[in-house]
Amino acid sequence: MAQPRTTRKKKLGSYPHTMVVFSITLALLVIGLFGLLLIHAHKMSNLVKENLEMQVYLERGLPETQLLRLQQDFANKPYIAYKNGQAQVRFLSKEEGAKQLIDQTGEDFQQFLGDNPLRDAYLLKINADYGDAKNLANIKQELRQEPGVFEVEYVESLITSVNENLRNVSLVLLGFAVVLTFVVVVLINNTIKLALFSQRFLIRSMQLVGATQAFIQWPFLRRAVWQGLVSGLLAGLLLLALLQYAYLQLEELRLLRDERMIGVLVAALVILGMGIGFLSSWRAVRKYSGMSLDDLY
Repeated sequence: MAQPRTTRKKKLGSYPHTMVVFSITLALLVIGLFGLLLIHAHKMSNLVKENLEMQVYLERGLPETQLLRLQQDFANKPYIAYKNGQAQVRFLSKEEGAKQLIDQTGEDFQQFLGDNPLRDAYLLKINADYGDAKNLANIKQELRQEPGVFEVEYVESLITSVNENLRNVSLVLLGFAVVLTFVVVVLINNTIKLALFSQRFLIRSMQLVGATQAFIQWPFLRRAVWQGLVSGLLAGLLLLALLQYAYLQLEELRLLRDERMIGVLVAALVILGMGIGFLSSWRAVRKYSGMSLDDLY
């Protein structure tokens, strides 16, 4: 005698989730890649600013006491960078400057001129927060007013060009990221709505037996949050793996690594996945629970 066939009873909120997780993970990964581009572009901008140096050339024949006073004044300026608790102010004598120039050019200009025309100077590292063109121009003007200062110089054209290029690149990447985020939100929303489509009649059946809206929504919302959490974690792990591979291929890229911002990005992907999953499921369940029987078909 043939055994009766058993059919698996469909459970509320038990729609297939593998494809949903896969789709959300890929969508979040693409957002994460653009986030990495923004982080590294910002880090590059900061590195350029952190290595910004001003050369303060001094009047000739300044006494040692005035040189020390100038160094102390420069170290107390709010725009001077600090490293390991030390102000980044370095004295460069004209003899040391001549030696560096001879090493670079391979020619001893002192023998030709019969004298060393260079001046003593202080090399000042500027804090990255003051690295824009306006602040640098104000700093240059202020330093020129110091007694004993002959001239102040820095690579103005390079700084302006770098700042403008990085700003333009950041704006373009940010624009792409905003558009991409919108597309990803729509994609995840449609993916979850499609997954819930198979449960629309079960939702209606639960309504007919007197189940409340909250009771019907809870299994879907719980699963959607879980899917968003898993997808966000998977996207974050894939992102870190791709980033590590990039560092192995291009060692210099490690200079642009920002652990804190990368951690924030991974956390944002997890929160974004959970948030979109929750809202999309909530909207889809409300939509199907409010449709007429004819519309469900």
